[in-house]
Amino acid sequence: MNDKLFRDIEDKYEDLGENPETYLKGLLHAKPINYWDYVEVETLLSLQKPRTNFKDEVIFIMYHQVTELVLKMITHELEQLVSEEFEEAIWLDKLNRIIRYTDMLITSFDVMKAGMNYDDYNTFRNTLAPASGFQSAQFRYIEIFCTRLKNLLNEEGKNRINKGATTHDYFEHIYWKDAGMDRKTEKKSLTLRQFEEKYLNQFVVLTEQVKGKTLEEKILKMDCSIELKDKLKAFDYFYNVKWPMVHLETAQHYLDKKGENKAATGGSEWKKYLHPKFQQRKFFPTLWTENDLKNWGESISTK
Repeated sequence: MNDKLFRDIEDKYEDLGENPETYLKGLLHAKPINYWDYVEVETLLSLQKPRTNFKDEVIFIMYHQVTELVLKMITHELEQLVSEEFEEAIWLDKLNRIIRYTDMLITSFDVMKAGMNYDDYNTFRNTLAPASGFQSAQFRYIEIFCTRLKNLLNEEGKNRINKGATTHDYFEHIYWKDAGMDRKTEKKSLTLRQFEEKYLNQFVVLTEQVKGKTLEEKILKMDCSIELKDKLKAFDYFYNVKWPMVHLETAQHYLDKKGENKAATGGSEWKKYLHPKFQQRKFFPTLWTENDLKNWGESISTK
């Protein structure tokens, strides 16, 4: 063994207060790593558990599992940008990654739109109620990492919120709650009730932890180059306009292809809820023109 390498190994474990010899003896008996164990292939391929006998339900499950993994790749980068301080070059690199991952979310919707039998999907999806992609917690984590809660209120929410509102207050009026709550009666769908019981406290805690450190708040304090602003705008547009629109088009394909206007499994008014004009979710509003903000979800440029 190279003497310097051996000394480096010794130094590593001595710095940890450990005996290097113990670890070297352990390495002597360790099994070589292989691909299937490292990636947990067998476990990964066993995670599809359909609830019906329709073959395409497995495709539906795998698509959403892949989506959750891509969302985790995005949160992995966002957590670093929120918790650490980087030079602009690192920001650009990480935003390029995030944009690439978001593009994967957009293009992969073809699996949903063209990868399942229309009649089979419209049969087995009823077995999945009240589960809904609305209940993806990672989607909400990304929003919290990226921007202040005030940017996650649509116009109706902004009109309802009071000055001096707490984090809990903002979550009462956040845009996504409209997908499962009748604002007149304050009655919540089972989909929303389950989601809040499982995750709402986590969302509140995370919001408090990143207060003042969201991507939006960090860039407000930075002297951003035009290149960095363009990358931020591209991510904002891809995630908050283009991806929801592809989702909406796919929903229309399965739920309203023949004018049936079927209900979503979560019970939301999906035609209204999924459209960016209704959600009005913007991560970096100060980077957009007044006209862009006014016509959000219609015809805006990323430049």
